[in-house]
Amino acid sequence: MIILDGKKVAEKSNLEIKNKVENLKAQAGRSPFLAAILVGDDKASETYVSMKEKTCHRLGLESKSFKLPESSSTEDVLGLIRELNKNANVDGILLQHPVPKQVDEMKCFNEIGLDKDVDGVNTQGYGNMAMGIEAFHSCTPFGIMRLLDAYKVDCTGKLAIVVGRSQILGKPMSAMLLNSNATVLTAHSKTKNLNELISIGDIIVAAVGKPKFIKANNLKKDSILIDAGYHPELNCGDVDMEGIEKIVSAYTPVPGGVGPMTINSLILNTVKSMEKRIDG
Repeated sequence: MIILDGKKVAEKSNLEIKNKVENLKAQAGRSPFLAAILVGDDKASETYVSMKEKTCHRLGLESKSFKLPESSSTEDVLGLIRELNKNANVDGILLQHPVPKQVDEMKCFNEIGLDKDVDGVNTQGYGNMAMGIEAFHSCTPFGIMRLLDAYKVDCTGKLAIVVGRSQILGKPMSAMLLNSNATVLTAHSKTKNLNELISIGDIIVAAVGKPKFIKANNLKKDSILIDAGYHPELNCGDVDMEGIEKIVSAYTPVPGGVGPMTINSLILNTVKSMEKRIDG
């Protein structure tokens, strides 16, 4: 049984990123810059953005939060995104999810320039990724694919069950697995006979956003489990891990599995954005 240690893989990647940042700074006279937009007073969002900023600074990148009030309109957010799109020194733009209900999140995501969409939320970028055209990939599924690659997990021919269909996780996860030659079934909380489907999956990606929604004893023997959920108030993911070691051949711990790879992928995309800008 293998623990898919995202923290370990991310730290190895961080060393490579740090070297790239030093080279970029020597070449261009500045570091890669990530702009993070926070709308409202969601404490969890503030915590996530703070974590991302700290990692950026530790690796030599610049990062700044742009905070807008809870009462902000869609046009307020669009205006800020447009300013950041025009700023030649901004390499990546992150609009932290969720935004207040009066803000059209999808419209705001789609305003982010494809060349700065380092969080992979623009629908055109998603379409490019799904069709195998170069694009920044959504960070959590991209991190998962990189984690599987680091542990030499070959998805070819495997039946992958993705439990979740969000625009930034479940849907792009399914597309990425399909592009890696897996046979993919996208399920969700309303799928009938979900436990029966889970029991035949070679790879299970839990991305439904509900604590302990999937039970370990429903998993196929020697399957690979990716738990992309995290519920800090319960310190658990989307899977009830009781007895997991006796069931699967590999799994991601929570925390320490998918989370570190998500942040690492965001920073990697930001560095790639600056590299592309320098290369013309």
